[in-house]
Amino acid sequence: MREDPTKAAPMRRRALLAGIGAVALPALGTGGAHAQAQGYPNRTVTIIVPFAPGGSTDFVARLMAQYLSTGLNGNFVVDNRAGGGGTVGHGAVARARPDGYTLGVSPTGTFALAPFLFDKLPYDSDHGFAPISLLAGNAMFVCVHSSSGINTYAELIAAAKAQPGKLTYASAGAGTIAHLAPELMLDMSGTQMLHVAYRSGGLQVQAVIAKETTMGFIDTVTAIPYIQSGDLRALAVTSVGRSPQMPEVPTLAECGLTGYRATNDFGFFAPAGTPPAIVAQLSDAARKILATPEVKARLDAASIDIYAGTSEAFPPYQAEEARRWGDLIRRRNIKME
Repeated sequence: MREDPTKAAPMRRRALLAGIGAVALPALGTGGAHAQAQGYPNRTVTIIVPFAPGGSTDFVARLMAQYLSTGLNGNFVVDNRAGGGGTVGHGAVARARPDGYTLGVSPTGTFALAPFLFDKLPYDSDHGFAPISLLAGNAMFVCVHSSSGINTYAELIAAAKAQPGKLTYASAGAGTIAHLAPELMLDMSGTQMLHVAYRSGGLQVQAVIAKETTMGFIDTVTAIPYIQSGDLRALAVTSVGRSPQMPEVPTLAECGLTGYRATNDFGFFAPAGTPPAIVAQLSDAARKILATPEVKARLDAASIDIYAGTSEAFPPYQAEEARRWGDLIRRRNIKME
C-alpha cells in the first residue's frame, strides 16, 4: 500500500468486480492504542458523501461502509448530501458532534480545491476536521462520444485550436476535479474550451453520451462500462501510468503534456475534536479493510488505486495538493459559477 500517491507506484489488483458484498473479516481496531474506544460503535455511524449517488466518491464510501459494518460489528450507512461543489456535505461533517458517529468521505475537489474556489466556506478547512486516512484514488479518462469523429488526443487539441472556445467539456460539477483536470490540460496545451457543469458524475457521462458536450474527464468507475460498450471513446488517461483495465489508452503525459497528473483522491474524515482513539481505530480498520483480497478486487475492477494512508500522513499530502491546484486556480482565474 502506498501513502503518498505522488511518490510510489500504485497498488493494483487482478480480479473482476463482483459487487459490494459482505465478507467475514477479523476483528478490526483492537489493541492498546484503541482501549479508549472500547465499545465503539454502539449505534449507527453515518458516512456523509457530499455528492449525489453515483460516481467514484459514492462507490468508495459505500464499499467502506459495508466492510466497516462487518469488521467493527456496527452499522455504517452512507448519507448523500450534494450541493455547493461538495461543501454542503463536507461542512455537515465539520459541524457534527465529534463523537465518531458522523464521518465523511470527500474527494480532492472538496478538501483541496474548494478553499481556493469559494470566497467563504461554511467551515474551517484547515482546522475543522480530524483526518482519518487517505483511502484511495482514481484517474479519469478523457472521453468523447464514439461517433464524434475525434479518435486521438491530438485530434481533440487540433479541433479545439481550430475553434477556440467553441468545443465544450462536461464536468461533474463546478469546482470538482472533473472541472479542474481539464483546465490543467487546457492550461498546459494552450487551448480553450467552454465548461459545462452538471450536478453529478452520472449526469456528466450522460451529457457526453447524448453529445450535449464535446468531451468530459470521466472517472474510471463511471467511464469503463461505457468505454467497453462502445458508447464512449477514451483518448487518454490522467494518471501517471496507464490503467491496467485499459492499457491501450495512453496517458496525457505520453500524449505530450509532460508531467501531467490529475487524480481524484478520497479522504476519510471525522469532525475536529473526535477522540484520537476513535480516529486511530478507524484509520487502522480502513487500512486492514483495504488490504483484503475482496476489497482489492472490487477497486481493481474500477481501476482505483489503494493508498491506505495514516492520519499523520494526510496533512502533508493535503497541503501539497492545495498548493498545486491553488496555483492553477489563480493562474486560470477560475471561480465558482
